[in-house]
Amino acid sequence: GVQCICDIMRALLPLLSLFLAWTTVAGAVDSVMPFMVYLDPGKMVCLHWGFDAVLGNITFKLVVNTTGWVGFGLSPNGGMTGADIVMGGLGPRGSYFSDYYATDETMPLVDTQQSYTLLSVAETNGQTIMTFERTMSTCDPQDLSITTQPIKLIYAYGLTDEITYHSTRRGTLEVNLLNYLPKMSMSNSTYLSVKVDNISIPPVKTYYHCKVMSFPTLTTKHHIYQIEPAIENYDIVHHLLLYKCPPFVTQGYSKPCYSGDIGDVCFGVVAVWGVGGGVFDLPEHAGLPVGGEPTPVFYRLEVHYNNPTMVCYDAGILTTGVLMLSSLEYTIPPKTPSFHTYGLMNPVPEFHVFAVMLHTHLAGRRIRVGHYRNGKQIDFVAFDENYNFEIQHFFNFGNFKTIKPGDEIAVECSFNTTDRSGVTKMGLATTDEMCLAFLVHYPAVSIATCLSHPLTMGLPNTSYDNFIFISDRLSGYENMLKLVPQYQVVTDDKVSNSLKCLIVYFLFITHLSNIISTHY
Repeated sequence: GVQCICDIMRALLPLLSLFLAWTTVAGAVDSVMPFMVYLDPGKMVCLHWGFDAVLGNITFKLVVNTTGWVGFGLSPNGGMTGADIVMGGLGPRGSYFSDYYATDETMPLVDTQQSYTLLSVAETNGQTIMTFERTMSTCDPQDLSITTQPIKLIYAYGLTDEITYHSTRRGTLEVNLLNYLPKMSMSNSTYLSVKVDNISIPPVKTYYHCKVMSFPTLTTKHHIYQIEPAIENYDIVHHLLLYKCPPFVTQGYSKPCYSGDIGDVCFGVVAVWGVGGGVFDLPEHAGLPVGGEPTPVFYRLEVHYNNPTMVCYDAGILTTGVLMLSSLEYTIPPKTPSFHTYGLMNPVPEFHVFAVMLHTHLAGRRIRVGHYRNGKQIDFVAFDENYNFEIQHFFNFGNFKTIKPGDEIAVECSFNTTDRSGVTKMGLATTDEMCLAFLVHYPAVSIATCLSHPLTMGLPNTSYDNFIFISDRLSGYENMLKLVPQYQVVTDDKVSNSLKCLIVYFLFITHLSNIISTHY
């Protein structure tokens, strides 16, 4: 085969404020623990780890900017309940360390089976450094197994060695411990800083702000190899999308989105950030292309670049799931513990998916992306059985999943509306719902989005304002939505200078039930 020498550039992706944030990784590369990630945005808590797949052991080193107690755990959903936890530190009487488990949002209980082994603990320059190990799979029902699937890591720490309530000194991050993609270090990286200047958020629950801008002209193609958020107001930021605009968008602006402006037609997703997300690295042989265009290209929001040398493949991001279409009703009933929606993508050219980001709003509890061939499911592209709105980010598979021509992708979202008295619609507001999957793939295909919506026109109008959960009634409603044809919208970001060419609508007579009947 052809060996590719991939010189890559660095990109910076911010929301609201974008800063020149160049961080040097603390410590040299460790052959025993070669992987590292900061668990918090302020870079106060750093986790190093490594594993031996043959022996089934994994070693952690937790570095925290405190001389008090430190805690680390594995959680099924990003919270305390059901978490597998260790806490320790170095006090006046020496080191202390124990394995705990949590049954709710209170002080964890000491585990009768201590599955973690403390290797060392020290305090240096105001930091506590605690190294410990365990087997990936234990026989303890209070422990969580470490597998090749992403897992939610939690942390907490105190200012003293008395283990008390952590207050705001805690957080969570989803990481694939056994399929982690090491970050690349580029000595000559430079980047562009783009900032949304001094905007005021109006007194409304949902506000979308867009900045359309062009980048400095790059006469040759560059490739983005890393996307990093630099967000000032984490408490009010919901998600971020960077779109590439078609050629006829030639003017920039900064104003509310979806107000009938020309930038509303920018559909080609370049980058995505969601609550709880962090740095996203692409593999060495694939990068998101930028530059090399005969005329300036405009983007809706921001990105950051370097190095004119080509990588082996152009990478792309394809959005699929449920189409939000106000002219066709698609509502989620209230008081329902598990309501399922489906979006269908077909057909597609061949490409390889290596990372994914899954997205719903507050009622989302589970997302599955099924892969079908010849009407039968052959795999999951991705799934999250314990979806948490506050932990959204891209995660790398550690391998590649090939989608072939004729294959179909079905996105299933499960919603819990037991705490709601009215119906929930598919829409932009945080209290509305979405059901989307962003597939990072190579080689980049021209399709930017492929979304579907059940053709509900002509169906009986059913009011769910006073809905009481009845299993048979709910199942009938879900099946009805699967039996009707799907209205599918496909957008192509490689178009001529004509809006008419930008959006192609397809009405498929194939029922979604032909696929979903074998879905899970």
